[in-house]
This record gives sequence, C-alpha cells and structure tokens, in this order.
Amino acid sequence: MSAITGIYHFTQEPIPTEHGLTLMSGLQQFPSDSIHTWRNEHVFLGCHAQYITPESAHELLPYYDTERQLVITADAIIDNRESLFQLLQIDYGRRSTITDSELILLAYDKWEENAPQYLVGDFAFMIWDLRNGRLFGARDFSGSRTLYYYHDHQRFAFCTTIQPLLSLPYTKTTLNEQWLAEYLAIIGMVDVVDASTTVYRDIAQLPPSHSITIAGSKVTLKRYCTLTSRERLKLKSNEEYIEAFQEVYQEAVTSRLRTNRQVGAQLSGGLDSGSIVSFAVKELSKSGKTLHTFSYVPPSDFEDFTPAHILTDERPFIQSIVKHVGGMKDSYEDFAGRDPYTEMDSFLSTMEMPYKFFENSFWLKGMFEKAQEANVGVLLNGGRGNLSISWGSAIDYYATLLKRLQWVRLAQELHSYSKNVGGARLRRLPDVARTAFPIMDRLFPTSEPFAYPMLINPDFAKKTDVFNKLKQHGMDQSGWFSSPNLFEQRKSHFEELFHWNASNTLATKLSLNYGIWKRDPTNDLRVIRFCLSLPEEQYVQNGLDRALIRRATKTLLPDNVRLNQSIRGVQGADWVHRMIPHQSALLVELDEMSADPTIFELLNGPVIRRAIDKVRAGLRPEDATNAELKFLMRGIVVYRFLKKWT
Repeated sequence: MSAITGIYHFTQEPIPTEHGLTLMSGLQQFPSDSIHTWRNEHVFLGCHAQYITPESAHELLPYYDTERQLVITADAIIDNRESLFQLLQIDYGRRSTITDSELILLAYDKWEENAPQYLVGDFAFMIWDLRNGRLFGARDFSGSRTLYYYHDHQRFAFCTTIQPLLSLPYTKTTLNEQWLAEYLAIIGMVDVVDASTTVYRDIAQLPPSHSITIAGSKVTLKRYCTLTSRERLKLKSNEEYIEAFQEVYQEAVTSRLRTNRQVGAQLSGGLDSGSIVSFAVKELSKSGKTLHTFSYVPPSDFEDFTPAHILTDERPFIQSIVKHVGGMKDSYEDFAGRDPYTEMDSFLSTMEMPYKFFENSFWLKGMFEKAQEANVGVLLNGGRGNLSISWGSAIDYYATLLKRLQWVRLAQELHSYSKNVGGARLRRLPDVARTAFPIMDRLFPTSEPFAYPMLINPDFAKKTDVFNKLKQHGMDQSGWFSSPNLFEQRKSHFEELFHWNASNTLATKLSLNYGIWKRDPTNDLRVIRFCLSLPEEQYVQNGLDRALIRRATKTLLPDNVRLNQSIRGVQGADWVHRMIPHQSALLVELDEMSADPTIFELLNGPVIRRAIDKVRAGLRPEDATNAELKFLMRGIVVYRFLKKWT
C-alpha cells in the first residue's frame, strides 16, 4: 500500500526540484516504511510506501525496469496473482516473491492499455513508458484507491491525496460549485454523480473503472470495465449454485488475507460480515492464525428508542457468531466520549472534502485506531454485500412473480415467507401489489408521501442546473432515485460510477493514516460478476430473502443469525445522544453560521433555520432520525469546510 505522486512536463522542460519535494513533503503526515523517488528531466515519480503484504517488504517503488524501459509507481494489492502467473508465464521460482507492482508492469508490457482488464484487486498506478513517451495509469473497477490529478497545457501532476497537489505553485483552492451543488442536492449518501470531479475546480479525479493516457499534451480517459448482467448461469441444481458460489467467495476472502501482519475484520451481527469471518477463519486456521474482530456497540448510558425490530446493540448476534465459528479474538468498542460533532475537523482534514456519513464517522475512524493497536495489516469489511452476496428482497421478487402471473409460485412463496417471519400470508399481498404496480400508490394512497427537505438553496440549484444533471443519472427533483424498482437501482449501482466514490475515498484515506488496508470480499470483481449472473430465484427461495448467502453459510453460521429475517441491526442510532453534552458549543457555531450570508447562498435557509430551532429546543436521542437535523449537520460540514479548506 502506498501514496503515489508524480509530475510530467509536456514541454520537456526540467521539473524544478522543489516541485517534487513539495509533493513528497505533503505525504509526510502518513506513516511509511520506505520513501523513494525516480526522475529524469521532465518526469518525476514518487512513492510513500507502507508494507502490507509479504512481497511488499521487498518492493522498490518507483520501480524502473531497464529491460522494458518502463517505470511504475503503484498503490496496489493484486488478488488474481495465480491467474496472472499463468498468463504472463512467470517462472515458478519467482512466484512467491514477485511484487504486485511488477505484475502490473508485466501486464502493461504484454497488453499495454488493455492491461487493467486483466487485473483483479484494489489498485491505482501510473507507468512512465520511455519507449513510447507516454504516461499511463488506471484505477480499479470500483475505485478502491483514490487518484487525483491536475493538468494544463504545460504539465500533468497526480497524487493519491489532494492537498499535495494544491501545494504546487500553479494550482488554486478555487471551489468547484458544480460539485458542491450535486453534494447538496442529493439526499442519499452518494456525494456527487460526476466521479471525475472534486470539490476543487483545479483538481480532477480518475473515475473508477477508467484508465488514463497522457501522450504529448493530450490527456485521454477510457472506461475499461462495465458491469452489466451477463448471460445467466445455468446449473442443474440449487446445490451446484451454492457450491459454485462458495468456491468463488472463498477465493475472494482468501486472497484478501495476504498480509505480513495480523488480519482483522469489522463484525456486526449480520450476514455479510458474519459470512466473511466464517470463510476467513476457515482459511486462517490452516496456518494457526487468529482473526481479530472489532464490533461497534453504543455506550452504556444510551437508552434505545428504536422499534423492536431494530437492534442498536448487536452483541447477542455477534457473540453467537464468535462462539459458533471460533478462531477469533473479539472486541467490542463503544468509543465513549466521542461523537460526530467534536471530531468534524479531524474528519474533514482526513477526507479533504465535505462528507455525509457524520453519524458513523467517529467509530469508523475508531475501528482503524483499534486495529492499528492490534498490529492489523488487513481489515476485512462487507460493505458491498447488500448488492452482491446478500442481494434478495422477498417483496420485490414476489412482485415480479405477480407481474408474470406466476400465481402458484407466488402463493407457495408467500406461505413459506409468512411461516418464517410470522403473520398471515395474504397480509403481504397489498405490499407486493403496490411494489409490482407503483401506480396504485398514486391512485389509492395509504398515507401522505414523505417529502424530504431540500438542503440546497433553490437559486443555487437553478444557477448550476443541478437537477437536470441528476436526472441524467436517474435521480428526480428530490435528489433521490426516480425508479422505486430495486432491480433497476441495483442495475444502476453496478453500471454507474458514482455509487462507489464516497466509501472508497474514506477507506483510502483512513488506510493511509493508520497503515491498514480495508478489504471487502463482497466487492471482489469475480464475486460480483458471479452474483450478477445468477437467476433471481437463487436470491429469494422457500420464503427466505437473501437466500443465497443464507444457504451458503449453512453450518458456517449459527441459525439464529443465518435465518434471522425479523431483526435488523443498525449502527449510529446514538449519534444525537453523544452530541447532547456539546449542545452549547453547537448553538454558538450555529449562531455564527446564521450570521454568514454567503452560506445561505448555498443552503436552503428555511430548512436550516427550522433545524436550528429544534436544536434550541433541546436535543433528544430520538432526534437521530430527524431528516432536517441530519441536513443541518451536513450544512455544518460544508460551512466548516468552506471556512478552513478553501
């Protein structure tokens, strides 16, 4: 794992020494195991390396292959090493020591600009091709590692983080209003829909699934990977589907255990993280290694206000997993005394941009801190699981059966589903019908539709034409997806690029701060392609939603977790509870913000003022679900960022 950087002068003019030093000094805030640079007159490459894998301890980056006349700097862990060994005809004697960056370089030597198509893993890299006089780079399909750049008619500069680029004498911290408009207009956790932009007008970002070629003064971006539903996999039995899935999933988990340190995992009480630890322990036990797990729990003085089907303290399920699976050293972290408000500056400094996940920010960072204390090199996570391994909404699937007039199958499934979760089977038929035919909600509404407050100032929205931009990506005037169909939303998730951006930005930047690589087997390219090829009935079956992972973990997970369809765990419901001691400081800042007319050129004044009145009336833990209060926090994030980082 590395922070990489570099400069290329199109004009062939020498790069001033101080410009390279500026970039490298901007990375000194991160821990490192080695720091190296490579340069000629008009190309500078640098690497601030952290050793994560056994091979990386012998890795020299930037690496110059004199035979092939190629220089690479890379931030990468490659997971399909075995297949690359075969394709690249790597000698058996070299396979245990060859580094991931060498594999990338050899792949480029063989396939040139098509090389990223052959790579599976988390990566961002740049290669200077002396023979062809061009710079070539790529970012993995989901953008697991960040890569920012600046270019004008004279030069191209790139870096894993933004601030070193802004330290160069020819860049400015000018705000990108279009980026901010998208951030404010979208009500969900997506930051923006244009994954090539950043909050700074001068700094661009290489989008996920893209390569970049700089030849002469021409900068060309190319999408090399598009995830679509391929031809359906047709096997003879349910058992064969499960066996095939288990093989692919085990390979994805195993390839992410490659570290010269300890292996950790974020563990909740659900199927995604539970399945990951069960598959990981199965492999780690072969070498006698223990898996370190880190679980978030609310503080002891938090009184749960959520409904009975919501579980804010998942310890009963987590401890059941730990006992059943074995081979784990479990820890439960409540991060007492920490909250999303007082840690906002720290998080803005880490993210280098406004962020939306403030409710969970402090404990997500805290997990890295605890993992660092345990000497963890790889921290497993199941963030993409809901749309890959544990996909499968029963009601939405039953709606497709209704639309296809498959009455017998629908009746059987509703009967089985009702037996599993309780209640009469016909009780759910109206929900199925409304999901199948959304027009029923408009013709026969059962309740007033919920209207989300708008955070963006309507005049700012009009000035930037932001809602037309969102419409091109399937979002309506509310800043949410216009199609209520979950199948369409899943299709969009894997075809569009913006869904991956915020979570992977967080993962990259926390990893640099703590020297830990967050790795997600549910986001493995091989796993996702496999999951997209499956017939829908593999995901909902015999009254089970998320049926694939439930069946695949039989014997691996305890049944109270594996077959749970009635209780849902959540993290972060205690965010307002944690902020109550800081209410006075919050009100002082809100008064300052209210007196700043420039912020209300961006934010919707009436919405913000209503939320401020709620704070003045006194915060209550149950306000954690209040949309206006959440939007107020997003507004404070933007206000702080504009004051200190632009």
